[in-house]
Parts: sequence; structure tokens; C-alpha cells
Amino acid sequence: MRFLDIAATSAAVSATSGRKAKIELLADALRRLEPGEITAGAAYLAGELRQRQTGVGYAGLRDLPPPADEATLTVAAVDAAIAELSVVSGAGSQARRRDLVGALFGAATAEEQRLLVGLFSGELRQGAQAGLLAEAIAVAAQVPVTAVRRALLLAGDLKQVASAALLGGAPALAEIHLRVGTPLSPMLAQSAPDVAAALLDTGTPAVVDTKLDGIRIQVHRSGDEVAVFTRSLDDITARLPDVVAAVRALPVREIILDGEAMALDASGRPRPFQETSSRAATRGATSSVALMPYFFDLLHLDGTDLLDEPGRVRWAALADTLPADLTVGRETVETPEQAAAAFAAALAAGQEGIVVKAPEAPYDVGRRGAAWVKVKPRHTLDLVVLAVEWGHGRRRGWLSNLHLGARDPGTGEFVMLGKTFKGLTDELLRWQTERFKELAVSDDGWVVRVRPEQVVEIAFDGVQTSPRYPGGVALRFARVLRYRDDKRAAEADTIDMVRAIGGHQAPAG
Repeated sequence: MRFLDIAATSAAVSATSGRKAKIELLADALRRLEPGEITAGAAYLAGELRQRQTGVGYAGLRDLPPPADEATLTVAAVDAAIAELSVVSGAGSQARRRDLVGALFGAATAEEQRLLVGLFSGELRQGAQAGLLAEAIAVAAQVPVTAVRRALLLAGDLKQVASAALLGGAPALAEIHLRVGTPLSPMLAQSAPDVAAALLDTGTPAVVDTKLDGIRIQVHRSGDEVAVFTRSLDDITARLPDVVAAVRALPVREIILDGEAMALDASGRPRPFQETSSRAATRGATSSVALMPYFFDLLHLDGTDLLDEPGRVRWAALADTLPADLTVGRETVETPEQAAAAFAAALAAGQEGIVVKAPEAPYDVGRRGAAWVKVKPRHTLDLVVLAVEWGHGRRRGWLSNLHLGARDPGTGEFVMLGKTFKGLTDELLRWQTERFKELAVSDDGWVVRVRPEQVVEIAFDGVQTSPRYPGGVALRFARVLRYRDDKRAAEADTIDMVRAIGGHQAPAG
């Protein structure tokens, strides 16, 4: 299949508002994929690459060759080129990667280049999210959509499910089971502004878990074999020997556990999240920082799947199987006052907050619903926009990614804290594009530098150390709340306030 056909489908889906019409467009493209192209083609239609890591970031997409006049690329050829990119390493890798990117983009037409930029940057917003594509797979393969959704939840891999459905139909989908050793998409929690709102979603009585300031892990054990996976289903077993040892010591034969891994200081309080995430991201390195597991759910035990059991049944089995020091703090509450007390205790212990859970709900694989509701304290800052990046994909032609700065009261300058394009509605994108064109002082085709005058209110989850920025700190999970036309840049929050929130000192020198 021509890659141009995928690009044309992506553009058509982006330009189409009706759900049924989007599904028909996607289904038509899926039907036309050759058997060997289904995995890659389904990934492209979902707005992602089959390869998780390519080594190509924003910098590698700046100086692209002019587009080709004729379409010659196939889906298979693009997939092969990206696969070659993903394994480049060692001396000279940067130049080699640049050459491969140039060759791929040089063979692509303008429409194909637009799709490739969106895929590599992760900013392809075409409205073909996993739920929509699951329906398209069902239509293309002529199988029940419920069978596709169930297989997707268990496999955790839309590409695998698309291949099974299109090549083997309903019988192939039925063969996709929960398997020890194969990670599945975790159940997710939606957010609530406070504990009272969370309880309205879950009902009472509810179970309140401490929300640890760690990384989400899913641990599978079969015999002596233990595998540890991240929330995004990456295998990090070799990086977490303490987690492996703890699960291997359990008196079970087979088990699948859902939980968090976290580094603690000598007093038992969580170390900064950045230390935990950095330790989990380090390949093959030894470290004095141990990551210990704390589990909150049990999905499989010695041959029995527990996914469809109510939470209270799964959690009772968890408590019977694991020692208390390997489980998260948990209590049952009847009132908002009890939930508020649990929330305050979690924060006092240095944790992120709480997750309020409905005890009768099954484990809803891969979905974010009202059965689990997280409550965290929300930090906000009024910051100044220093620059804006041109968007890609659905945001092409709009100024999107904001460069955020805090005021340095000593110099009167602004210190960059990071970037965000989260929280921007179409209305805000339109407004800020016009606003920052007015404030622009330079435009290199990628980044528009602006006069530091516009104040924006930013919500974020925390502050972490960052050598990438001159202030030595960066915001975690920053997102736009609103623009503050009632504030001048001189009234923006200071870098000292940011450091105080994160407990950081100014960098030396």
C-alpha cells in the first residue's frame, strides 16, 4: 500500500468531524493494507510509530529536504526505514541518523512529510484515538467491536489486535487472553478537584489508597521468571532488581501485580520523583538508590484471572498473598471528612495524594473511568511566555508549544522553566497565534521568539531538578489554565517561588 494513501486518510480523518465518517475512512485504509503492512499501517493510522524509540527528536526534524514530486514510498518501505533508524547507535550515529532521516523525507511528498513529522514528533492530532480505531478494525474485519475491545485491553497493543482481527477474524481475537509475561494496559484514574467530588463519582463506602510519588509498574511472575513493565508496557526488569527479588520471594507460582516503585530516604519518606524516574530509566547501571515495590491490585493468581472480579475481592486476595510492607496504604471511608483525613495524611507523609476507588468495580483494563478517582494538590503559577513553537499535525499553522519563564527579581529577566502545549483548546490556539504574532521579535520557521509580556496561568504537579534549564529546575506536567490579561509581566511569579515549591536551592555560580 502506498504511504501516500495513509497520509491522505490521516488528513481526511483530521478534516472530518463525524465519528461514523472517521471510522469508515480508517476501515477502508485498514482493508487495503497488505498482510505484512498491517502492524505498521495500523500504528500510523493511530498516530504513532511501531518502533517505540527512534532517536529522532525535534532537532532532527528542523532541516528537512524539499518534498518529492511523486509518491514512491510504500508503508513497508517507511516501516523498514524507521526500523533502521531505531537501531542506529555508537560512533557516528548522529550523522548516520541524520542521513537516514534525510533520505526518508527526501523520498516523501509534501503530504507524506506532514504525516512523518507528526508521527516522529508525537503531535499527530487527527482524531483517530484508540477507541475510534478499535471500531474501525471491527468494521474492516467484520467482527464484533466488543471482541476487538476485549482483545485490545488484554493485549495492550492495538497493532497486534489489528493484525489478529484482519488476518484471523473473531477466532484469532478469541485467542488473545491474559497471559503471564505479556503486559496489559493498566486501569487508570480520572481526576477530581477534591475528595468530596471524588466520592460523588465512586459512591460510598469507598476505598482510599495512598497515591505514591513513584512510577507505575506491572509485575508478572511465572515460577522463578519475573518481568517488570512500565505504564507504557516497556520492559524494565533489568533495572529494578529489588522489585524482582521481592516478587520472586512471594509464596506463589504465578502472579500479576499492579503497583508503584519508589525510592525512599533513610526516614522512610519518598525521595524526589526525579530520582525514582532516573533510576528506572538507567540501563545496566548499578545505583545505591533502591526502588521498592508497593502494590495495590492483583490481576492473576496461580492460574486464576481476577480482572472481572470486584475490587473488594481482588484486594482481599492481595492482602492474603502479600505482606503488608509490600502493599500501599489503604482504608475504607464513609464520609468526605474521613477521605479528607486520609488525603491530609498522605500529603504529610510526602506522597502525591490519594486514589478513591469503588470497591464493586472490576479492573477496567486500559480505561480511565469513575471507578478510580485521584485527588492531588494542584500548584499554579503565573508565568511569562518567552517563545512559541509552530505546531504540527492538526495544529499545523497555529502557534502551539509555549516556552515558559519565571521572573528573576534580581535581574528583571525571565528564567525558562520548560515548555507545554497541554490544556490548549482550539479557541486558545487561535487566540494565542494572533497574540504572539503581534509580540514576535524573530521567527526561524520553528520557534517564534516573543517580547516577554504575556502572562499565562499554568497548573503543574511539582518541580524537579533540571540541568537543561538555566534556573536548574523544571515543572512537572505543566498545562495551561488561562491567560492572565489582568497581570503585567512584572507581576509574574518569581524563580525563587518556583524553587521554594520544589525545595531547591539556586544553582551554584
